[in-house]
Amino acid sequence: MRQQNILKNAFAAAVAVADPQVIVPQYLAEIFPAGQEPRGRCLVVGAGKASASMASALEIYAQAHWPQVNLEGVVLTRYGHASSTKHIQIIEAGHPVPDQAGMDGAKAIYALAKQLELGDVLIALVSGGGSSLLTLPQEGISIEDMRQTTEALLRSGAPIEEMNIVRKHLSAILGGNLARVAIERGARVEALLISDVTGDSPADIASGPCAADYSTYQDAFAIFEKYHLGKDDIPVSVLNHLQQGLAGEKPETLKEADLVNAQVANHVIATAYKSLEAAADYVRSQGYEPIVLGDTITGEAQAVGISQAQLAREHLSKLTDKPIAIISGGECTVTIPAGVKGRGGRCSEYLLSLFAASKDLPNLAALAADTDGIDGSEKNAGAWFTGNVRAGSMAKGIAPEPFLAIHDCYGFFAELDALVETGPTLTNVNDFRIILLNTSYV
Repeated sequence: MRQQNILKNAFAAAVAVADPQVIVPQYLAEIFPAGQEPRGRCLVVGAGKASASMASALEIYAQAHWPQVNLEGVVLTRYGHASSTKHIQIIEAGHPVPDQAGMDGAKAIYALAKQLELGDVLIALVSGGGSSLLTLPQEGISIEDMRQTTEALLRSGAPIEEMNIVRKHLSAILGGNLARVAIERGARVEALLISDVTGDSPADIASGPCAADYSTYQDAFAIFEKYHLGKDDIPVSVLNHLQQGLAGEKPETLKEADLVNAQVANHVIATAYKSLEAAADYVRSQGYEPIVLGDTITGEAQAVGISQAQLAREHLSKLTDKPIAIISGGECTVTIPAGVKGRGGRCSEYLLSLFAASKDLPNLAALAADTDGIDGSEKNAGAWFTGNVRAGSMAKGIAPEPFLAIHDCYGFFAELDALVETGPTLTNVNDFRIILLNTSYV
């Protein structure tokens, strides 16, 4: 039971340090110090799994510190991730596959930005999940075309970084295009970003609606070629748009040169690494020596689970009296073969692979969960196991291998009552993984 509590409390510590209700006010006070509150019109827009909570925090702060400022705006979030606001409209929409609600919300955000004038302020609240939510296709591309493209990329196993390069070059908002609208009107842009991506680059967080983009139409086209996605998989409108971009007939995404003399700032207010450090501080208080592998671990979830089982085995061979906690972040991928539906997500799949690959380590305990509270196709954040869960699987005759073969990691851990269920956390700093190692069972 102690191991179970430590696993869950470490995850809770990782999530808490990225709570928008805490961090948004801190950064607003730095961006707009006393006497330098927003002047003119103040519009608030945003998108992502944490954006509604960020909007709620901003409203509370503004009411206390900017009573003379009239806030208005539109923020998009995933279904089930809304927060209470009075002046900023919250729209819930589909994720990761875009839907009409997302397109309508993105249209409303774009229209609002078009109303900016010289001296106005645009505050953008951006977090992971914003790429698919801000689905406002370029002219000639429909929402169904975007949906089909997203589904094809998901099936191919393309990592999120590559998916977002494609999205940027099909969107009227992503890839710095939102900031471009404000720049053209002489407005100031302050973007607050909660990062769920490796490296925490503003260009990568929700595909950088307010940031200069490093990718090109050529990069987007190369991704389709890499995964052998052609006209049978990708709509003709999408392929034509990219070809026109390659030919210079469509403008590129926002570049650094476009920001010269512009009033645009991107502030990364929460990161995956900060959350890993918070978890490390917690386990240290419980007598564990943390080993933080970083937030850049990617690859197929099953392969990462196997490699981390081997890493745990190597550390255990050197272990003396003090237990250790191996902590990591980074977004894995799960490639689903044709004809297989699967249940769960990358965190649960990683954990089931680790479970299967560590049968010789009865004292190993672990948890993997998405900090947004939703791991893949079901409603759990992830899963966990200890020696007791392993004993339970043996007693029930439930082996992990058949579940791995059909990508039903959710089904396996549900059978053993070992799911992590938090509901939407209203933040998002990518995946969290922790392995506890002891020389004896605790």
